[in-house]
Amino acid sequence: YGRICPIETPEGPNIGLINSMCTYARINEFGFIETPYRRVVDSKVTNEIEYLTADQEENYLIAQANNPITKDGSFTTERITAREKGGEFIEALPSEVNYMDVSPKQLVSVAAGLIPFLEHDDANRALMGSNMQRQGVPLLVSESPLVGTGLEGKAARDSRAVVVSEADGIVAAATAEIIVTTPDGKLPVSEEKFLSDAESVKTNIDKGILAYPLRKFMRSNAGTCINQKPIIKKGQKIKKGQVLADGPNTEDGELAIGRNVLVAFMPWNGYNFEDAIVISERVVKDDVYTSIHISEFDVAARDTKLGPEEITRDIPNVGEEALRNLDHDGIIRIGAEVKPGDILVGKITPKSETELAPEERLLRAIFGEKAADVKDTSLRVPSGC
Repeated sequence: YGRICPIETPEGPNIGLINSMCTYARINEFGFIETPYRRVVDSKVTNEIEYLTADQEENYLIAQANNPITKDGSFTTERITAREKGGEFIEALPSEVNYMDVSPKQLVSVAAGLIPFLEHDDANRALMGSNMQRQGVPLLVSESPLVGTGLEGKAARDSRAVVVSEADGIVAAATAEIIVTTPDGKLPVSEEKFLSDAESVKTNIDKGILAYPLRKFMRSNAGTCINQKPIIKKGQKIKKGQVLADGPNTEDGELAIGRNVLVAFMPWNGYNFEDAIVISERVVKDDVYTSIHISEFDVAARDTKLGPEEITRDIPNVGEEALRNLDHDGIIRIGAEVKPGDILVGKITPKSETELAPEERLLRAIFGEKAADVKDTSLRVPSGC
């Protein structure tokens, strides 16, 4: 209880083998998981926090976090819901209670804690929901949920996707690439000169000038796009720990996986049978669920037994139409629009006599044709891209 999340675990063969720690859990010096509780002294709940291991917890009666209490920490009801040894829930007297949960969400992990009204959900569906949140890709426009649980800001901050202020100050410069804060909002030189000189950005740190470079259109390991956008303005006062820039899947420093769309629960000519859904054309047209994916391809020209491979625009049996976007070296130009099957890098590999078709051998015998000595091994856009 409060140590390993009972909900978040994979659905496949690893179910129950891979687990997540609960929201407030920590590992002590001996490697045991501890969870925090508020001490109850003389029937009054104090703000003193104690971390207990599962063994220590067995000796105490622990009240639930949502038992109503007054401002001075006294319980408002004669009997309260508490948990005794063995995990059984009982109705107990306030005088019998030793500890109280710090929060109702200490039972679950961060992913499960992000689901609104979790207590009303079937456990299997909650498991699916907590796992699916990790599958959300960063959209062109992020939108924070209309209904949240309060964990969104903390989750976004701790993911390090957002840029957080290191000190109090005033924003001296805010561009798409960098945010600069100073104690008085002024820069030692003009903004243009300061930002153009990378060294001045580094050397002025001791004067209280802090620079926060933003990550622009970088590729994540999952192939999605990492892009940070400033959410503050020049001249704005900021506090230490304040979010200065949004990252992927965040809005105003809060987690934003997905969009708030209008949904109707109704049959629609059988098109939404079982798990199928129907979406409006406007959702597609307005790029509501459009995301940017970055793919990286590399190609190597090796030395073979028959001679070296060559990166070139001169590829046998390929029309000019297929080569239109390649530069003179045979490499695709920046900004070219490509589709599956298009050449990205032109490459030819020497081939042996045995690989030649009979008609090619005849042509070579008559004309001494050398073009047939090589085969096309160009790097092409894979299908599905």
